[in-house]
Amino acid sequence: MKVLVADKISPKGVEFLRKQAGFEVVEAYGSSPAKILELVKDVEAIAVRSETKITREVFAAAPKLKVVGRAGVGVDNVDVEAATERGVVVMNTPSGNTIATAELTFTHILCGARPVPQAAASMKAGQWDRKSFSGVELFRKTLGIIGLGRIGGEVAKRAQAFGMRVLAYDPYLAPSRAKAIQVESVSLDDLFAQSDYITVHMPLTEDTQYMVDEAAFDKMKKGVRIYNCARGGIIKETALIAALKAGKVAAAGLDVFEDEPLAKESELRQLPNVVLTPHLGASTAEAQESVGVEIAEQIADVLKGGIIKNAVNMPSIDAAALKVLGPYLDLGAKLGTLVQQIAPQQIASLKVTYWGRAADVDVNSVTRAIERGFLRRISGEEINFVNAPVMLQRLGIHAEVVKSNAESDYAELIVVEAASADGKTFSANGTLIGRNAQPRIVGINGREVEVEASGKLLVLENVDQPGMVGTIGTLLGKDGVNIADMSLSRLTPGGTAYMVVRVDTEPSEAARKEIKSNPAIKMAKFVQL
Repeated sequence: MKVLVADKISPKGVEFLRKQAGFEVVEAYGSSPAKILELVKDVEAIAVRSETKITREVFAAAPKLKVVGRAGVGVDNVDVEAATERGVVVMNTPSGNTIATAELTFTHILCGARPVPQAAASMKAGQWDRKSFSGVELFRKTLGIIGLGRIGGEVAKRAQAFGMRVLAYDPYLAPSRAKAIQVESVSLDDLFAQSDYITVHMPLTEDTQYMVDEAAFDKMKKGVRIYNCARGGIIKETALIAALKAGKVAAAGLDVFEDEPLAKESELRQLPNVVLTPHLGASTAEAQESVGVEIAEQIADVLKGGIIKNAVNMPSIDAAALKVLGPYLDLGAKLGTLVQQIAPQQIASLKVTYWGRAADVDVNSVTRAIERGFLRRISGEEINFVNAPVMLQRLGIHAEVVKSNAESDYAELIVVEAASADGKTFSANGTLIGRNAQPRIVGINGREVEVEASGKLLVLENVDQPGMVGTIGTLLGKDGVNIADMSLSRLTPGGTAYMVVRVDTEPSEAARKEIKSNPAIKMAKFVQL
């Protein structure tokens, strides 16, 4: 078997593939896209970091390809959809850079407190200027961590060792988890208002983009210090520059940027109280060796018929089982992401119940698909079928699986329920319909509905009164939004009704506001499956 190592990984990883696994290894670092297309014609596996792009054209040119391994977390350079269509496993190494990134973050925090880079530059310029480089102590200061996942948790440990008070904002973090790691769980506004230092450790999603913007800086203390070693775009760079110039922000440390590489003319390069590094989060010898060896071992497992680990596009099962499970995995993932979007941000438990034929399949794999679907918009690209249960545990969410023998109206049914700490439950029911086993949503929050489990949904709870369908249809039509199909449900006449509208395009913000402002609308959620 032949493995193409397209980007430079740890020599130990290459040695493992060549000597221990016995593969033919082609090292082709820095190859052009045209050269890559030529090299992949007879390879079974490709190992990359972030440089080489594995596009749809690459998959089309590689008929033998079984697996693409990314030595690192992000898979932005791999067309995962094209890989899935061709049955190619895409894997990453989500935990290999945890310590490296946490330590770099804390290095930036220390450099913001004590201007060591600036003082070092002054010394090398032949100066002896002690007055210009006075610093502050971390001891008894407050560090605010936005996002308390793997890396955020490691940063919290280091801050506590320095005698810092640690606040954390993570809307999905259960209070019990915060208490266990001895941090104070607070609202985002409270974190902004109380923190002397702020660091972000969230994935870049629609919800987190520009989370730290002009309005956020207005809420912060004068002299706050802020850091980003997570993803560019969480902190709005123009707002940060303005805050630095105005003296609102005393210092900043950035390892990631909205556009990379950072433009030579970027104003960030000119500000004396900013320490910049060129995306070095995982750039330690230990981290690179770890992810290089890890991805080599994972590739060998796949090619030799072993366990699929850290797959971002399929669970740890063989091809034959996947053919049977595929529709259930698709349905489960969509039910998970639907429930996450209709439930509050913080939940205490996630329960999955299987009825009929659905209880006879590999429910472990389907449950992981549900959990991954639920976490997809929370944890971003690092979530996969392997680490989804661990991520739920870290958020303090209790997971439960039940196989029911009770009668059901459906030959197979999956129900996903998220419960908040106060006992409120938010749920979605799904089944497979027809010869092609098409996934359908047949219940939301205890109401019977029926709608195709795909695309974009507008989920509405409204007063059961005449004209509501027309009102919503007219409003969406005015907004240029086409309705694909619609399902209506009510418990009793004149009470409240549910309306689930599948649309071709996302309603505008103005249209959503108009819907929510209608006094007859009790709840309105836009859901993307």
